[in-house]
Amino acid sequence: MALDWQQYPADLTYDELFAADGTPRRAAAALVDHLRGKSAEELEQHRLAAELAIRVMGISFTVYTEGQNVDRAWPFDIIPRVIDSREWMRTAEGLRQRARALNHFIADIYADQRILKAGVVPPEVLADSVNFRPQCVGHRPPGDLWAHICGSDLVRDGNGTLFVLEDNLRVPSGVSYMVENRMISKRVFPELFKAINILPVDDYATHLFETLADLSPRQGDDPTIVLLTPGIYNSAYFEHAWLAQQMGIELVIGPDLYVDSDDCLYMRTVDGATRVDVVYRRVDDLFIDPEAFREDSMLGVRGLMRAWLKGKVAIANAPGAGVADDKVIYSYVPEMIKYYLGEDAKLPNVPSFRCMDRKECDHVIANLDKLVVKPANESGGYGMLIGPRSTADERAHFADLIRANPRNYMAQPTLSLSTAPILMADGSVEPRHLDLRPFILSRAGHEDVTMGGLTRVAMVRGSLVVNSSQGGGAKDTWVVDSGGNA
Repeated sequence: MALDWQQYPADLTYDELFAADGTPRRAAAALVDHLRGKSAEELEQHRLAAELAIRVMGISFTVYTEGQNVDRAWPFDIIPRVIDSREWMRTAEGLRQRARALNHFIADIYADQRILKAGVVPPEVLADSVNFRPQCVGHRPPGDLWAHICGSDLVRDGNGTLFVLEDNLRVPSGVSYMVENRMISKRVFPELFKAINILPVDDYATHLFETLADLSPRQGDDPTIVLLTPGIYNSAYFEHAWLAQQMGIELVIGPDLYVDSDDCLYMRTVDGATRVDVVYRRVDDLFIDPEAFREDSMLGVRGLMRAWLKGKVAIANAPGAGVADDKVIYSYVPEMIKYYLGEDAKLPNVPSFRCMDRKECDHVIANLDKLVVKPANESGGYGMLIGPRSTADERAHFADLIRANPRNYMAQPTLSLSTAPILMADGSVEPRHLDLRPFILSRAGHEDVTMGGLTRVAMVRGSLVVNSSQGGGAKDTWVVDSGGNA
């Protein structure tokens, strides 16, 4: 029996593949036609082929649960999400604009703090920021670039508008899964990659390497670049190892490195010490250097901050960049764009309520059953309240948390997130909500944006939680040049 799209309810909200009248969107038409010709048995074979590829390729992720680390196979749905290339080019320009403004903001915050003096961002937002690093004040990394790698999460509402949900500038993860999703997709649908102009994501590692090499303090030499990982028990270790392998650089842990009396960073090798020029760190600020931050850290390198401040080594993302990875500061990004660039934001934020504002805080507490409440600096979907799905006890608990520390919370309305079909075990298709994490690489003078990004999808019907650590799955994202208007 062939796949029956007639039973697919695409009119509940904006669907990524189908218009409200049930016809495929222009960029998705070839994919839908191709799937329509498949029998349930053929689709099941495709699904099994994807599962086999995931096992053979060793694609996994780690979930922390009840004090244990559980390594799980990557949950992947074979039906890709499709975005028209013309829409994506406009979106990418908005992401570039955003990355430029965020880098201006971080550079300003550790220098003159003009945006605070101008009253665009209230000083108390910075005063209570847990990711502001006084050790970075007065330092100027090359090009005043602090956030070299940014992952901004996008969601689409029921009207089809793309919103920025949050910006990830500390150690944004997920890009390896974006590329691996594409590898799986090519194995499942090789014929479609010949028939459709699907824009590539496979070149990310090359762009990342070039971005990192640009940071080397010893220009003209062949830079030594390393990826600093917390180790095998970190939930993103698969990605750390994958990126190092793809770029052909060393994957290191703290004890592999040391800072010598010349304030340069060295790597221990079987051939002796090798000077390191660039560290792509996947370790949080507070753990990268026990001399500068947490004395008990076993993950970092003593003296690394000293070497960085003296310009002997580059670090990406720069220490302190996480000051902009704050969901309260996120709410000011449109104002930052206006202030630093003199432009209106090309991508809107999700409307946000700042609990540090007394009036907005009262509104949030009075409407907890209608809002999503987020702590300023959590990630992975932890610590949130999804109001419409919460209990009275949970709302009372969050009201107490907000009153105790209003600076730490902001709230947003629950959008009617867009959907895309996923393939069920019985061969049918059902809509699931999803988001998108594109990645922006910033270099002096320009920014590279991935063609699409990592699409995360809620595997449970009606759920808005897409994080892998919370049971979400993933899809390949196809940016398709359909040759028409978006």
